Amino acid sequence: MRVIALTEAGRQLAQRICTVNPAATLDYKPKPFLEHVQALFRQGEPLLFVCATGIVMRSLAPVLVSKHDDPPVLVMDEQGQFVIPLLSGHEGGANELARQLSEQLKTMQLCAQLVITTANPYLKPRYSVGMGCERHCPADVLEGLLIQCLAQAGLTLAQIDSIASIDIKADELGLIALAQKLGKPFETWTVPQLSNVEALLSTRSDYVFKTVGVYGVAESAALVSCQQRTGAVAELVLNKQKNRQATCAIARSFSAR
Repeated sequence: MRVIALTEAGRQLAQRICTVNPAATLDYKPKPFLEHVQALFRQGEPLLFVCATGIVMRSLAPVLVSKHDDPPVLVMDEQGQFVIPLLSGHEGGANELARQLSEQLKTMQLCAQLVITTANPYLKPRYSVGMGCERHCPADVLEGLLIQCLAQAGLTLAQIDSIASIDIKADELGLIALAQKLGKPFETWTVPQLSNVEALLSTRSDYVFKTVGVYGVAESAALVSCQQRTGAVAELVLNKQKNRQATCAIARSFSAR
């Protein structure tokens, strides 16, 4: 396991982690940072970051594949209060790795509380589709992209709760017609609401930001719809896909049955 620290406080904690876990190796302020951590990720190296979660997500987003293929990724705060399995919790073993680390650190009087965010068998997954498009995009173009995305994600239309977009698309006839045809609610969200999930986006488009005020319409809308529906944190199960006129993403959150 590679332990990656970016500050002096993080380095000190990382050294203590390496003391209780002989299999861990410290990488302090690796340069160039992005290339280094992405290379480790592609090699399948388990990673523990002692830094902000947002840094990790933005750094690894371009190289994410799936929960079945990605190596385990954990995050800790500099004070060693929390350890979070961030990626590949169940399938990749991050949950178990985090549990072991939490127990190891207790021997050094560090209260690293384990924070598990993955679903358990008693929770129900809820899915929302986010879509963006050019003005006057035909409904059949939107539907074709949506069907393609559902197939990529291994989902059926019956599993989707809603179709969502930004509020400036509230009068977009193609999106309205698509939602009506499929029997799904069409939800739109404001820029402040969409901005709240910025850290969860897989990509950030400066062009889209300059145009509408958020870094991604499809991903943001899908995430917000899920979170509004369940009251829990959402995640992308299909990053933004696009054709010539539209974009589409699918998010998931979990609610009690």
